[in-house]
Amino acid sequence: MSLSLRPLVFFSVLCAVTALAACNRSPGHGEHARSSDSYYVDIQQVPVRAQAPAAQPGASTGTWQSQCGRNENAHRNADNVVVQPGLPGGAHHTHDYVGNVSTDAFSTDQSLAAAGTTCRAGDRSTYYWPVLRLTDEPGGDAHTVGGGVDGNHGRIVQPDSVLVQLRGNPMSNVVAAPRFLRAITGNPVAVSQDGEHTEHVQWTCSGARDRVTKQYPRCAEGQQVIRVFDFPSCWDGKATDSTLHRGHLIFPAAGACPIGTFPVPQLHIEVAYSIPADAGYAIDSFPEEGRDPITDHAMAIGVMPEPLMAQAVACINGGRHC
Repeated sequence: MSLSLRPLVFFSVLCAVTALAACNRSPGHGEHARSSDSYYVDIQQVPVRAQAPAAQPGASTGTWQSQCGRNENAHRNADNVVVQPGLPGGAHHTHDYVGNVSTDAFSTDQSLAAAGTTCRAGDRSTYYWPVLRLTDEPGGDAHTVGGGVDGNHGRIVQPDSVLVQLRGNPMSNVVAAPRFLRAITGNPVAVSQDGEHTEHVQWTCSGARDRVTKQYPRCAEGQQVIRVFDFPSCWDGKATDSTLHRGHLIFPAAGACPIGTFPVPQLHIEVAYSIPADAGYAIDSFPEEGRDPITDHAMAIGVMPEPLMAQAVACINGGRHC
């Protein structure tokens, strides 16, 4: 395929896999398109969020943590094996990875199960999200769109820490998630889709965890910028993936999983960064999304061996923190 045709093919594939009505118009000019000046907010100007509903009798209140590092091995690429398998560079922006060390566009269930991992206890799952960059410092990638740069300039910031955790359900016990379950949270084309699937976009600061925003937060000196990714946790009991990568695994409603779905451990990821005061920073995005913070997203493929998943479920249902 010629480089001149690749962007057209890419955008057609993106429209197909995400069912974008927005693909029928110029991308990046939807209701939520905005200037970069509005991307930032002083965290103290963000309202304190409402407390989560109390756990009900029978809730699973434990947690299971996978120690997977913070991508010290610099595993990065512009692939997206969940949404665009077999298409190298299909994301047109760079992802940070923890967990499975082999993940790329050509990964399969078999290759992931056979690969090494940065996680302890043999968790070979792959977890990934767009890199974050300091936009006023030099840096960039070779990804191009239509012969031009993709706009994702700046120095990549190494996370200070990455928390990978499985959580319970506030209404009931959880059941084991199937191996090779694909999951997505957030929407990498949220600008073109006028904010669809952005309900769970969460940015905060280490010293203001009770304030959560969809904008890039300006944190007090000495505090970290934190991205929070909560994944859907109601499984249809049948498939490990679906046509648009969302139908087989959905979010609970007021804590309860809809009839016909089963509560599995909720994947919760937090990525923390040290950002200099007043520095320009932004995540990588598709060019037409303008690096808007509402496009933040993360993907995962669960490759925990079944005995390890059983241990996690027992810990969570038992109210322990493992």
